[in-house]
Formats: sequence, structure tokens, C-alpha cells
Amino acid sequence: MNISIVIPLLNEEESLNELYHWIAKVMQSNGFLYELIFIDDGSTDNSWKIIEKLSNENPAVKGIRFQKNYGKSQALHAGFAMAKGDVIITMDADLQDNPEEIPELYKMITEEGFDLVSGWKKKRYDSVISKNLPSKLFNYAARKTSGVKLHDFNCGLKAYKKDVVKSIEVTGEMHRYIPVLAKNAGFSKISEKPVLHQARKYGTTKFGAERFIRGFLDLITIWFLSKFGKRPMHLFGAWGAVMLFIGFCFALFLGIDKLFINPTGRLITERPEFFIALTAMILGSQLFLAGFLGELILRSKKDSQRYIIKEQRNIKD
Repeated sequence: MNISIVIPLLNEEESLNELYHWIAKVMQSNGFLYELIFIDDGSTDNSWKIIEKLSNENPAVKGIRFQKNYGKSQALHAGFAMAKGDVIITMDADLQDNPEEIPELYKMITEEGFDLVSGWKKKRYDSVISKNLPSKLFNYAARKTSGVKLHDFNCGLKAYKKDVVKSIEVTGEMHRYIPVLAKNAGFSKISEKPVLHQARKYGTTKFGAERFIRGFLDLITIWFLSKFGKRPMHLFGAWGAVMLFIGFCFALFLGIDKLFINPTGRLITERPEFFIALTAMILGSQLFLAGFLGELILRSKKDSQRYIIKEQRNIKD
């Protein structure tokens, strides 16, 4: 199979038929063998009924329906697990991503040898104040923090080599940072392609301004996980050692001063150096303990169920 197209969605009943016919036209005109996987992330409208209808008309259309809304990352995780194509394309269901971009993205993966190609919405049809400016700031911070040189981390239109999506774990709200996850997994051939961005035709956006706050918090999380996720003791133990060393130095100074230099001076417990030494040693011990606990949790953790699939259409093991 050439292409798997993975589309997470939430309450997009107005756009699904149009999106399907547009994608099918592009696939047929290019002769692609494809599957189209819709992941209904807890929609409360008629989205699932439309997916059922499309799957009955075309076996290439597959559907996954979540028990409730779990988030875009969990929807992508489910879609990636089901995908069988050599190249996996992700896109949003709101018709803002143009399916005409898919053939070129496919070629960049199969012919130019990229592991991942991210869309870059150079010209956006979103609000300048509520989306464009925060997005530019967010992308700048993501580039500087992660080292991945992309202009638009948040673009839903991306292409992946199959090995990439089968090697990464998309959890929490980490869908924004899939290129960073791919880089951390050893897939370094990452590029981007300017893509056409279209104004939303139906409904309203499902993401508010709070997504940028969550995005920056996730950025800190992924920076920590990329550097210390497999070895938390290296961070906490290092800082613990520094604090214990500072505490030991102050305690040694107090002991020498009291025993040999000024034995008749103030009591040790009345001197500020005593409290510095005590605080540093307590913090150092706590940091060491945090490192040990992190290592124990890392070695004993088990995969937990992150979403419940209520129904499936045309999905075969």
C-alpha cells in the first residue's frame, strides 16, 4: 500500500463528505493504492454516521470511534497503530489542509529519502492576534529549544516514513512535537514544504488560545524527556551532589572555625552558615531521592490504556 491518510476529527460533519471526495479524486488521479483512516475523537454531531456511510461505499475508508474526547495526540496514536501504508500522511478534517499537496509530500519521502516532511503554512487565513503572532512566538521557541529547524510545528499536514510512526509514542499533547520525537528516535532527515492554507469553510476552530500555554509547557516537558527521560538520576543526582557539596563545605568551615579558630565565639546554631549548610544538605538529599524514584518508576512502569475505542469500521488485524 502506498499511502495511509490519518485524519483525527471532532465535530466536523459539514466537511467530511467534501474532504473524502477531494482526497479520493487526488488518489485516483495519481494512481495511489491508499487507505483513509478517520479517527472520531468523541464527536457529538453526525460525524460518525458519515464515516460509516463512506466506509460502506468504499472499503479504503476506515473509521475508529473513541468512547469520548481524548485529544488529538491519542487519535493520532490510534491512527498510526492501524496505518499500513509505506508513507503516512496526517491532515486536519476542517478543509484547511489541501489534499493536492499529498503527491509532492509522497515524493519527498519516497524519492528524496526524507523521514518526515512537515507542512509550512507561509500564508495563513487565521486571526493575526489570536493565532498568527502566538504561533510565530511558539514556533521560534520550539526551534531554539529542540534544534529542529521548522517554521511551523503545528501544521497538521505532514508526511512520514512508515518506520517513523511505528517507532514513536505520541502521548498527552505531544502531537505538536512529533518532529522532535522523531529526531530523538534517530530519524534526522526532517524537512518542510510550503503548503497552501485555506480559510475554514465550516464550523469554528476546536482550539483556543490556551493551547499555546499548554504548548509551551509541553515544550519544557519534551526538552526534559529528550535529555533525561531515560536517565533522570543524571539530572537530579548531579544537582543533589552540588547541593550536598555546598552543605558539606559550609559544615566543614563551621567545624574548623569552632574547634580551632574561634572556639569561644557564637554557638554554631546561631550562625547563618549553619542554616545554609542544613538547607543545602536537605535539598541535596531530596534531589538524590527524586533521582532514585525516577529511575525506579522508569524501570517498573507498564503501558497503560490511554483511550477506549468504541467502534471500528473496515479495520482488520
